[in-house]
Amino acid sequence: MAGRFAPSPSGPLHFGSLIAAVGSYLIAKSRHTQWQVRIEDIDPPREVEGASDLILRQLEAFGLYWDGQVTYQSQHLDRYSEIIEQLKSQGLVYACNCTRKKIKSISKTGYYPNICATKQLSFNGEVAIRLRHGQGDYSFVDQIQGSCQFDNSLYAEDFAVRRKDGLVAYQLAVVVDDIEQGIDHVVRGCDLLDSTPRQLRLYEVLKAKVPDWYHLPLAINPDGNKLSKQNHAPAIDSQQASRYLCCALEFLGQPIPSELQHEDSDVILDYALSHFQLPQIPARQQILYLD
Repeated sequence: MAGRFAPSPSGPLHFGSLIAAVGSYLIAKSRHTQWQVRIEDIDPPREVEGASDLILRQLEAFGLYWDGQVTYQSQHLDRYSEIIEQLKSQGLVYACNCTRKKIKSISKTGYYPNICATKQLSFNGEVAIRLRHGQGDYSFVDQIQGSCQFDNSLYAEDFAVRRKDGLVAYQLAVVVDDIEQGIDHVVRGCDLLDSTPRQLRLYEVLKAKVPDWYHLPLAINPDGNKLSKQNHAPAIDSQQASRYLCCALEFLGQPIPSELQHEDSDVILDYALSHFQLPQIPARQQILYLD
């Protein structure tokens, strides 16, 4: 069994992504499982040339060494297509030709109101493929955030497993990969909390065991926006690895003694792992970060 860190190659790691990397590493190692790295490179329009290699070099600079081979989602496209064909044969998906503008004009909740569910449109052409919603309870207990429940509109939404542009949707790709890589726990930021009910639906239809969930608090700037590549968060400086690593550990409630803060990353991580306390990770969805 294993945990994983799964960045998209849309730019170098920033402090927010370092938090996810460090948190997932500590939780995997504390569970005595592997820590794998998967590059989620299935959205070419958003990808930056050379970012995949840069991310791996950054992880090494911070002492975050992965187990096994790095995997790339772009190598799994045939498998995603097989799963979609399987869902088609089971009558669990349908074609949708709605535009974002149309959905926005009709939906009061922001969720897709299942407009095309009974239209029986062809799967050929520029259409999204949507998974029919289930009848189950897709609330869950998170190992950090506690009980997580959402608006019923989310549970009743038929969400995309393939986009209109033909690219596989994040929800499908991540679940298929996690199942096939034996990921038994998922550690990521709270920005993906509301993705979990959709992914629980996929685990249900694929008849796979559900992993444990750990959603880490997000680092936000004074404007209230999360640190992200879209919000132009600066890349972490690998030349200051010890400093940023200590900041990430402090953010996660795992402070490093002052006498160790100038040691190499390996020394800092060894201390953090030997003193790791999951309950000390703040059960908050957002925390202000000032560099």
